[in-house]
Amino acid sequence: MPYWRLFYHFVWGTKNREPLIAPEWENSLHNVIAAKATELGAFVDAVGGIEDHGHLVVSVPPKIALSTFIGQVKGNSSHFVNHGLDVDIHFAWQAEYGVVSFGAKMLDMVVRYAKNQRQHHSEGTAMAMLERDCVGEMRG
Repeated sequence: MPYWRLFYHFVWGTKNREPLIAPEWENSLHNVIAAKATELGAFVDAVGGIEDHGHLVVSVPPKIALSTFIGQVKGNSSHFVNHGLDVDIHFAWQAEYGVVSFGAKMLDMVVRYAKNQRQHHSEGTAMAMLERDCVGEMRG
């Protein structure tokens, strides 16, 4: 098996950035995201987010394109919400996503950032580099 350790931070929003992610099933959604990423061969370091977007800190194997990887993670997780949970909404993610790569020395900071989304957004300490989910737009 080849050696690889490629660190990525993904961020993506709900469709129309609506606050669709309810606190009562947020952890289940994060678990499904982590499970699908692991199934695709990735090493998951953190999953986080708030009502209208998600964050994933992960090492993705080079055999899978990042767009394919995140498309499968998003598709699987939206299917879970719509078909695995008893919710009165139609859940969907936006088509866009943001991804940045970073070095191993930044891993702890990026993991803490993803896990503490509620705090960052309530205190106004969100980091622009880790909140971009499409060109020219930033979660804030």
